[in-house]
Amino acid sequence: MVELIPVAYTYGIIPARWGSTRFPGKPLHLIAGKPLVQHVWERCQDANGLARVIIATDDSRISAVARGFGAEVEMTSTAHATGTDRLAEVAERHPEATHFLNIQGDEPTIPPTLINELAAVLAADPHLDMATCATLVRDPADVDNPNCVKVVRAANGDALYFSRSPIPFRGYAGAHAPLPLRHQGIYAYTRGFLERFVRWPQGDLERFERLEQLRALENGARIRVIVTDHESLGVDSPDDVPRAEEALAQALFRFPLLSSLIS
Repeated sequence: MVELIPVAYTYGIIPARWGSTRFPGKPLHLIAGKPLVQHVWERCQDANGLARVIIATDDSRISAVARGFGAEVEMTSTAHATGTDRLAEVAERHPEATHFLNIQGDEPTIPPTLINELAAVLAADPHLDMATCATLVRDPADVDNPNCVKVVRAANGDALYFSRSPIPFRGYAGAHAPLPLRHQGIYAYTRGFLERFVRWPQGDLERFERLEQLRALENGARIRVIVTDHESLGVDSPDDVPRAEEALAQALFRFPLLSSLIS
């Protein structure tokens, strides 16, 4: 287990927008009696690696509800193409912060221990630009599922590549196949790297795969990938709501990290 290093100026940002194509108004959809974004915010409140948690939204309805359950909220532009762009706008207003976590607003079971781990890993290595996480692919069907993003890592735990295609290639008899890893969409950035990242244009790999983290790799950045045994549930459509409610009822977000897999 990586020792938690308290970072006084690590801010957790939860981007939340109304206009999801598949699920309009998703942040306010009730999950087990609470708005979806409230569950995410509560997981962040349980994390002790964050100095401050801010919900970043472009919608007054989300802002009103979030303020109602006690969250700190900042309004952002409606023109942002990604959650990272929205996070960067908030970061500009807070020069005191040195590190930022981009926490997906549609993952109600994100474990506080993982939030702490990301904050600690990034703070511990001054040469590291960015960190994220992954879990083992448990369902064989996900290997070929383009909605399941895969990642392969170097021996030091840094990302080599992310893809919607099956990676690494499986096909040589007798070869020891590494366990496939499924990427989870939580990111940690240093301030300096975040500022550079949002200024870079999209590269061919990012456009082709539709994965913004490839912009970092295309520009030579290091992304540390932490492996966890917790598969945080994403709510992408109304069909995902019952599964999310079941997971919350069983407190599945309390799974520990698979530190043995990190080495």
